[in-house]
Amino acid sequence: MTTMHPATSQDIAELRQLYFDVYGHGYPVPLGSDPAVMSRLITDPHCHWLVARTENGELAGSVVVQTDRGNRVGKLVGLAVHPRHRQGGLAGRLTGAVTADALATGAIDSLYTTVRMVTQAPQRVVARNGYRPLGLLPNAADVSGCETLALFACYADGVLDRREQAPAVPQALVPLLHAAEESTGVPYAAAHAPAVADPAPPPFSPAGGLATATAPTAVLTAPAATRTQAPLEVITAPGFVRRRFRELFPDPAGAYSPLRAPNTVLTAPDGAFEIYADLDPAASSCALVAVHPHPSAATGALNSLMATLSRAGADYVETLVPLSDTEGLRAFLNAGFVPSACYPAMRRIGDRFHDYVVLSRTDRQIDFRTTAVSPLIQPYLSAYLTAWASTYLPQHEVAR
Repeated sequence: MTTMHPATSQDIAELRQLYFDVYGHGYPVPLGSDPAVMSRLITDPHCHWLVARTENGELAGSVVVQTDRGNRVGKLVGLAVHPRHRQGGLAGRLTGAVTADALATGAIDSLYTTVRMVTQAPQRVVARNGYRPLGLLPNAADVSGCETLALFACYADGVLDRREQAPAVPQALVPLLHAAEESTGVPYAAAHAPAVADPAPPPFSPAGGLATATAPTAVLTAPAATRTQAPLEVITAPGFVRRRFRELFPDPAGAYSPLRAPNTVLTAPDGAFEIYADLDPAASSCALVAVHPHPSAATGALNSLMATLSRAGADYVETLVPLSDTEGLRAFLNAGFVPSACYPAMRRIGDRFHDYVVLSRTDRQIDFRTTAVSPLIQPYLSAYLTAWASTYLPQHEVAR
């Protein structure tokens, strides 16, 4: 028998030991290892942190929901159950309890989470608690080696009924939208409308090799990227970056990236643009947050951006783009980004909700052979392989 209660500062030492027992030294999230971060989250009134203890007081599990009240979005993170207390449904009970607590506040419209795919169990846990599968994030985390994550989300009542539909999307997104309809039942009008013509694919170079398999056992290796000549300058001073970001984007609507705070800025030597990013070398990943003065200013530098971030320790880069932003989608597609997930009704504007797409790029080999893909995620894997092949394989290889 276990009981659940909000975490307190007195739990921090045991929580650190729990995350170590579950993940070893490979857990890339500070809430499982950094006492200062853990203390801040535990005392944050907008954070929901639950722990589970046995009758004799032993810490058996933990889970956290962080919320962004301004954007009305939350994220479930840090779900961990000690190996001695698995097989009893504790992970599901923790997930259900913390999700219900967060939604009961009325302050958020949706919650999302990413789950590891070393087994199907985490996918089933969140699905049983009302989370819908939204897609794949290949090579998104370096935990026990480079791992693919699955993205899920759940919603407050009535949110999905107030979506704005995008009228048309680039052809490269159609397989993803069909997968989303199949896996979630959420309709996408753009999946059945004439698609917007896709941009020309990036120049093909055989130096990076080819993947000839199109089954879930595929190992994908992207061709070497064509890079612009001008290198980007990198500033990794988190305090300065956050202050400048707030100066340039005082209105949150100008830089939509819930629960992401930029800690790095990449800029052209002539100052033509500044790209704000959340760089996490520990996880070998990076999320692009915003571009100043406008997104199209950096369109021609996305390949240089990838090369620069790779040197900074990020093998995986992702960005959020509105499903209705055809030009923004085209820019990233043309730079080798692949549509990997679709988040319906992510952003609230007035009384309506707008869909977003996660586009990702990894220049490291993607190996799906050890990925445990549940039936909920299988349509997304097929869609990703189709989109990847269309991006990186010559047309005669795709056609045959």
